[in-house]
Amino acid sequence: MTLRPVNPDDIAAFHAVMMAAGMDPRSSWSRVTPADLERSLFSPGAGGFLALGEGGEALGCVGYRPDGEATLTLNKLATRPQARGQGLGRALVREVEQVARRGGYARVLLAVSQYNLDVLPFYERLGYRPSDEPYAHAHPASPPPVVLVKDVRGEQEAGCGE
Repeated sequence: MTLRPVNPDDIAAFHAVMMAAGMDPRSSWSRVTPADLERSLFSPGAGGFLALGEGGEALGCVGYRPDGEATLTLNKLATRPQARGQGLGRALVREVEQVARRGGYARVLLAVSQYNLDVLPFYERLGYRPSDEPYAHAHPASPPPVVLVKDVRGEQEAGCGE
């Protein structure tokens, strides 16, 4: 597996991974378009990563964007079902955490859809904790998401093999 920063030519592959991830169709996630991705991933300070298999197929993705001086928001984490259980999601999250540390952010924040609560233990194992703060990017037609945060100040950078 190779992790690399996303570039504009990756929009279709990134979108395909998101749609293959199997999110509940009631989620606003299912309405994300390639144009939405382009705006999100390439706005100032934003970015993302793709995880590629040996044959170059996109197996996972994650995005991030700054939300103020102290917070980097992780979003759009997805893996193809056949690639799960191999540490791919963890590696993608760790990449965003490294971006946060290098950028001087104090924490990483993410929001979990009410339709995807089964992923909460995954994030909790990675050190994310529930927060009562509202999510600034919540879709108005969706139930409020569960907000999770992790303080990344002072953590050592970890490699993908962790």
